[in-house]
Amino acid sequence: MNASAEMSSSGSATRSRPAAGGTGCNEALFEQLVRDNAGRMLATARRLLRDEQESRDAVQDAFLQAFRCWKDFRGQSQVSTWLHRIVVNAALMRLRRKARRGSVSIEPLLPTFDATGHRVGAPPAWGASADELLERRETREMVRRRIDELPHDYRAVILLRDIEEMSTEEAAEALGITPGAVKTRLHRARMALRTLLERDLV
Repeated sequence: MNASAEMSSSGSATRSRPAAGGTGCNEALFEQLVRDNAGRMLATARRLLRDEQESRDAVQDAFLQAFRCWKDFRGQSQVSTWLHRIVVNAALMRLRRKARRGSVSIEPLLPTFDATGHRVGAPPAWGASADELLERRETREMVRRRIDELPHDYRAVILLRDIEEMSTEEAAEALGITPGAVKTRLHRARMALRTLLERDLV
């Protein structure tokens, strides 16, 4: 079955838990999973990838992965939660492939400090944080464009923590790094994002 054929139907994420563990996922059950979850999974992929075809391909990849791994699903979480993690990973894989084509350093975007510990150059005149700016409709698109300019490792962590609202531990699992590394990258990513936003907001 072609999962992408069902993406036009938003559906509602299932709250029931189909039988799991040790058995395969038959075609009728898989079609029901697609109908119930495709809309939300596509919305997640769009938030991360911001490209319609890439997002649809990521969802297709995610459903194929879910079909293959159905026997390993133990029902310890909602099916929709399990599928969300799979589509996030599928989207991250596509972001990584893009990043390999032109990796850049975050260092030029970070503030610099002199020997006394004071910041070199004037600090920004605006005080809102990145997540606060995302709540403002008029600046949301601008913030997302600037997030897209961050190096992959930092873009990924800020997307998972500030856009997908994952916990530190969930983001660490998705990225294959420690919670401490997530906190460090997120701090640096937010500082770099502020530098980029200064060009628009100051």
